[in-house]
Amino acid sequence: MTFTFNHIQAMAMRMLRLLALSLLVPLGLAAQPMRPFGTLRDQAAMQQRWLAQRLDSVLPRLLRKYDVDMWVIPMREYAEDPTFSSLVSPTTFAARRRTIYVFYDRGPGRGIERLALGGTSQAGLYEAVRSTKPVAGPAGVGGQQAELWGDEQWQLLKRVIEERTPRVIAVNTSRTFAFADGLTSGELQGMQEALGPEWTSRFRPAEGLAVDFIATRLPEEEVFYPKLMGVVWSMIDEMFSARTITPGKTRTSDLVWWWRQRLNDQGLGTWFQPSIEVQRRGVTSESLGDDPVIQRGDVLHCDVGITALGLNTDTQHNAYVLLPGETDAPPGLRAALANGNRLQDILFEEIRPGRSGNEVLAAALSSMRARGLDGTVYSHPIGMHGHGAGPLIGLWDYQDGVPGRGDHRVIPGMWFSSELQVTTPVPEWGGQKVRMAMEEDFFMGRDGQPRWVIGRQDKLHLVR
Repeated sequence: MTFTFNHIQAMAMRMLRLLALSLLVPLGLAAQPMRPFGTLRDQAAMQQRWLAQRLDSVLPRLLRKYDVDMWVIPMREYAEDPTFSSLVSPTTFAARRRTIYVFYDRGPGRGIERLALGGTSQAGLYEAVRSTKPVAGPAGVGGQQAELWGDEQWQLLKRVIEERTPRVIAVNTSRTFAFADGLTSGELQGMQEALGPEWTSRFRPAEGLAVDFIATRLPEEEVFYPKLMGVVWSMIDEMFSARTITPGKTRTSDLVWWWRQRLNDQGLGTWFQPSIEVQRRGVTSESLGDDPVIQRGDVLHCDVGITALGLNTDTQHNAYVLLPGETDAPPGLRAALANGNRLQDILFEEIRPGRSGNEVLAAALSSMRARGLDGTVYSHPIGMHGHGAGPLIGLWDYQDGVPGRGDHRVIPGMWFSSELQVTTPVPEWGGQKVRMAMEEDFFMGRDGQPRWVIGRQDKLHLVR
C-alpha cells in the first residue's frame, strides 16, 4: 500500500489522540460521565416552568401578605439586584443596560401586572416596554424600536406609577437582609429625582417581601431536589472509600480537587470550595496541619455542595478509616455520630412555621443542654443561594441569637440546611473529644412538618 502525506498525517494525529487518552485515563479525566439531569436545554426548560409558576402563584400571595400595591426593582447591567435570579429566565445572565421590573397588584381577581421597562419579556412572562424612538441605519431595518435608555426610563416609570396610583411602593432597601438591599445609591437617586416627593413618600422597604420571594420553593422543585441530593450522597460514598483514598498516601487536598473535578466532569457546579478535615487520636489539629496525609484510624469530615438548575446543596458527612483487622468504627465514635443525630432530632422538634430563627435556636439549645449534649447549632436556609434567604438559626460564633437576620420567621415551603455539631469524649481514644459536624438539607413542609430531602447520615462512612 502506498502512503501519501495525507495518510501519514492522519495516522500521526490518531497516534497523538491515543497518547493523550492514555495520559488522561490515570488522572480520571478521559471518561466524561453523562450529565445527570439531561441536556442544558432540558434543564433551562424546567427552570422556565418553575419561574412562570413562581410569578403566577408565589408573588401575588406575598404582595398581599405584606400589603404592597407595587414593587419596583431597578438595576443596571453587572449591578443586579439579589432578587434578579428569582425574576428572570435561565437564559438571562445580566440586566439589560438598565432594567426596571414593576409588579402591580390590580386587585382581587385581576392578577398582578408585570412590566419590564428595559430588557426582554423573559419568554412572555413580562410586558416588555420599548422606546418609541425608531432605530436609524441598518440596525433599524424592519421598523425595530430602540431600547429604553437613560432618563427616558425614569420618566416612563413615573408615568406608570401616575397611571396606577399605588398606596405603597416597595423598594429593595434594608440594613438587615442583603437579599432585600439591592437598590444601589445611583438608582435610588435617579428614582427620587424623577418621581418627586409625591411618590417617593410612598416608598417602603421591601424586606420580608424580597426575602420570602427568594426563599419560597415550589412543590415541583421539591420533586427535583432529591435527585440533586442523590448525586451528592453518591459522590460522598465514592470519595470516602478505598476507590479514592489510599491511607498513607492520599492527602485531604486530593479529595478536595477530586470533588471539584468530578463536578466539572458531570457538568455541575458548586457555590463554595469543598473542605476535608481530619481528627486523629492523640494528635491536635495544629499538629495535623492544613493538608495532612490520611492515615488508618482517622476520622474524616467533608463539607461539600453542588449547584444545578439554579439550586444549591450543602452537606457535611463523617467517615472512619479502618485500622487493620477492624470491620467497623469503635463504639465511641459511633456513639458520637448518634449524638449528632439526637441534636438533629431536637432541631426538628423545635422548628415550625411562624417561629423566628432565634426562637428555634433558643428552644433547641435549651433542649440540647437538658439532654446532656455538648453542641452548637448554626443552621440556615438554602435554595437559590447556598446561604439562602430567610431566618438564620444561630451562627457558629453567635449562640445567643442573631439580631435582625435571626428574627425573620420560618414559612412553609422554605428549605433549610440543618448545620450543627456535637462534641463527645471517645473512650477508645482515651477520652479525647471528637467533634461530629453534620449537615443535611430538609424541607419545611406546607403541612408545617420538616422532613429530610432524602435522609440523614446515621452511620459513618467506612474506608477499608
